[in-house]
Amino acid sequence: MTGGLFAVLDDIALLLDDAAAMSKIAAKKTAGILGDDLAVNAEKATGFRASRELPVLWKITKGSIVNKLIILPLAFLLSAYASWLIVPVLLLGGAYLSYEGVEKIYHLFSKQSHAKTDHEEAPGSAVILQIEKAKIQSAIRTDFILSIEIIMITLGTVMEQSLLLQIIVVSLIALLATVGVYGVVALIVRMDDVGFFLIAKSEQFQGFLAKITGWSGSALVAMLPKVINALAIIGTIAMLLVGGGMFTHNIHSLHFLITIMPALLANLLMGLIVGAALVAVQLLVRKVQGH
Repeated sequence: MTGGLFAVLDDIALLLDDAAAMSKIAAKKTAGILGDDLAVNAEKATGFRASRELPVLWKITKGSIVNKLIILPLAFLLSAYASWLIVPVLLLGGAYLSYEGVEKIYHLFSKQSHAKTDHEEAPGSAVILQIEKAKIQSAIRTDFILSIEIIMITLGTVMEQSLLLQIIVVSLIALLATVGVYGVVALIVRMDDVGFFLIAKSEQFQGFLAKITGWSGSALVAMLPKVINALAIIGTIAMLLVGGGMFTHNIHSLHFLITIMPALLANLLMGLIVGAALVAVQLLVRKVQGH
């Protein structure tokens, strides 16, 4: 009886050891997309009123968890019974991310030209809430697409393993993609609070310690707007890179782009081409409909 118990414990330990090893490999393969995921979601989760930042981030995090609960079982089902659907799903996701990236660029320039001619009143609280809701929904949709890419890449690294090991490894990476990413985002959006805390603490110290504490706090407060602006740029580029990468990596006829130019440039170019085409179609449809 005791021997049987030790055998079970040994099997569990072996399984966990294999899961840790495979998770490390999967984390390395998804490191790039996790970095892009962080940049995109950090940009999506910023730009709100200070009092709304953490509540909004919590809503996006809950949406991300729901996304993972939907994607995980579907990914295993697709892998087992309809693997031919995986590439089309990834391409649709790539098209959406490319569209979002180019649409951001288009709106940036259209807003600048609009600002030169019109001066609109500040939006009311109802409008602000509608904008907030739209941004949350957009962030959750983008998280869904990025989560598909992360989970599919992870699943590809453990396809030869047992089903139980696949579930453990893919679930761990999915958890990392939510807790890790949004944990870092929470630290970024509350950077100014840490700064103000350090400034207040500096008053309790003397000499060099007071100066360095106060300087650090002031630097964090001053850096936050610059970090948010940088995230807007990095997040847009990341969407185009991930979106274009889904095409260059999954359509063999496009591999020549990677051979004649750096992979990042090829992915960015493909993201711009696909996104521009979709934005052009959207604008044409609006024009036809008279909007």
